[in-house]
Amino acid sequence: MNATPRDERAFAELVAPFRRELHVHCYRMLGSVTDAEDVMQEVLTAAWRGLDGFAGRSSIRTWLYRIATNRCLNAIRDGRRRRPPEPAPPFDPPEPSRLGEITWLQPYPDEWLAELADGGRGPAARYDDREAVELAFIVALQKLPPRQLAALLLCDVLGFPAAEAAAMLDTTPIAIKGSLQRARARLDRSPAMSGNDAGSAADRALAASFAQALTAGDIDGAIALLTDDAWLAMPPARHEYHGHAPIAAFLRASREWRGRRNLDFEPTGANGQPAFVSRLIAPNAAVHPAGVFVLTIRGDRISAITRFLDERVQAMFRPTRHAHPDDLRT
Repeated sequence: MNATPRDERAFAELVAPFRRELHVHCYRMLGSVTDAEDVMQEVLTAAWRGLDGFAGRSSIRTWLYRIATNRCLNAIRDGRRRRPPEPAPPFDPPEPSRLGEITWLQPYPDEWLAELADGGRGPAARYDDREAVELAFIVALQKLPPRQLAALLLCDVLGFPAAEAAAMLDTTPIAIKGSLQRARARLDRSPAMSGNDAGSAADRALAASFAQALTAGDIDGAIALLTDDAWLAMPPARHEYHGHAPIAAFLRASREWRGRRNLDFEPTGANGQPAFVSRLIAPNAAVHPAGVFVLTIRGDRISAITRFLDERVQAMFRPTRHAHPDDLRT
């Protein structure tokens, strides 16, 4: 179809099929839904203004990815990713195992991912749709230099040929191949992704058992469901706890702090992984948000717990009904 900058309806129809996949692309590059939404506004504005100059030398999709990728690179280089202020813990937490670096990390609702067909991935893509949104992968991406990040996403996730990716980034295919080689080597040293089917009944049951243990204050029961090398992170807080003893110490401190308030979990999904929206319910029925828990499952155990404390994150999620809510509340 034809569209001009003066035809808003035609432009909206032109870009509509690509909006969600472009949003996911910006999220992968930036690690934050909030930042992805900001950049997406820039992308659509730039596409609107540049439509007269689009000569059809590439597909509309490729042209939009060129704009989106370069806008994300600009945001990274200009330091425009939002680093939320580190929250003050409401209790005295135990000493963390280490301090995390990616404090701007946010989860991506599965409800939104369901709007993707196949993500438009080409035959050269090395990652399947599930792997390419897992939290461990998103965290690993945030640690890549910008050019390596862009090259890996364009070629290995989206399946663009190196020559096409080079044109998008105003570089050469040889430079793209070099960036890819270095990015792949870095990712090989990152924590492994789950490899599990997050939608399986077994994974949902394991996640529900973990939630039930926490609501009951059964810290030992929760710890028994973890891998030996499991870890707990809480963006935007930097505290991370690695291994059974440190995680148990933090969970016990949290349990003591909530006192007579009940912990409520509602199942949802994030980044293709089991997740829960949590709330604290006081004896007077007052309700307070308690974060979004995203679980990484490896085999038949939980290998990572990522609890997102930003209330803006909790507002993005709607609970599902894989488990009856009465089973996840005490």
